[in-house]
Amino acid sequence: MKPLYLYVTVFLENVYVESWCNMSITIKDVAKQANVSVATVSRILNNLPGYSDETQQRVKKVIEELGYQPNAVARGLINRKTKTIGVLVPNVSDLFASEVLAGIEEQAHEFGYSVMICKTNHDGKRTINYLQALYEKRVDGIIIVSEFITLDYYKTIETNKVPVVLVATESEYPLPFIKVDDYQAAYDATTYLVKKGHADIGMIAGTESDVISTTPRIEGFKDALNNVGITVTKEMITFGDFSFKSGIEGMKNLLKNYPKVRAVFCASDEMAVGALSLLYKKGISVPEEISIIGYDNTATAEKAIPPLTTVAQPLYKMGKDSIQLLLNPTLKINQRYPHHIAERDTVRAYSE
Repeated sequence: MKPLYLYVTVFLENVYVESWCNMSITIKDVAKQANVSVATVSRILNNLPGYSDETQQRVKKVIEELGYQPNAVARGLINRKTKTIGVLVPNVSDLFASEVLAGIEEQAHEFGYSVMICKTNHDGKRTINYLQALYEKRVDGIIIVSEFITLDYYKTIETNKVPVVLVATESEYPLPFIKVDDYQAAYDATTYLVKKGHADIGMIAGTESDVISTTPRIEGFKDALNNVGITVTKEMITFGDFSFKSGIEGMKNLLKNYPKVRAVFCASDEMAVGALSLLYKKGISVPEEISIIGYDNTATAEKAIPPLTTVAQPLYKMGKDSIQLLLNPTLKINQRYPHHIAERDTVRAYSE
């Protein structure tokens, strides 16, 4: 009986490359059974020339009979492809991330790629470590979701020369990206509330230090109100971290610091649902007493009670298209994706 752990040997430019694999059948077994060299088996597996049709058929028959499965790492050393893509996702709204990741994984699967998901944090150390680890694993590309690209990140990316695409973020450095216009989306959401007759509007913003998502949404909120003659004060804006719990705390802060608030723009659906939960517990009806509008149009928006009016961005499509852009950099993909207001039941019009 053959041992469980054996060497798999692959021929690369007249040099044997060996790596451990957890298999009972090795490439040596195939070569011996087919009465050919290991190099010939390797060339057949990797569609390289240098053998007859008869030899190819004999080797393929032996591979099928023995149930041999090539070692992916060793084969990757030959064709310079591991068929693996790394994805960095920060610790933000899980529902937001799941929508993007669903698109990434679906498109990657269609193209025959597997996906490695790495969850980062906000101090940057884990991101650098993950970038380096993914490069060492020879991934064919990396997708970075909703994260600010620091100079250290960019230096690491440039040093390792692996394609990178950004989703729901952008950078001052020359990296391809796919995202909506956060400023315009926030401006439109706030204008939507104004057109419904609201003037006492508050905002539950995202992480205060987030210049990618939080800052442009605050600026859009402020400009939309300033343009109709409404002065924005600090009491009208509170900060969270895009999560459900921070939506609860943000709504508490608005009720305390800006008690005349009658409509709230939340920078994520999860914070909006947190605000709905707090209002429900306090016996404040939505939208009769306070209107709520969210951001993202994740699955939770439609499931909320009442169903949440929100800014819709095409998260699933953004994820799918990021794979296409990563694997085909010449592809002409619109980098600024459209958004719209998904109207449901959490915004009251005063004309009604």
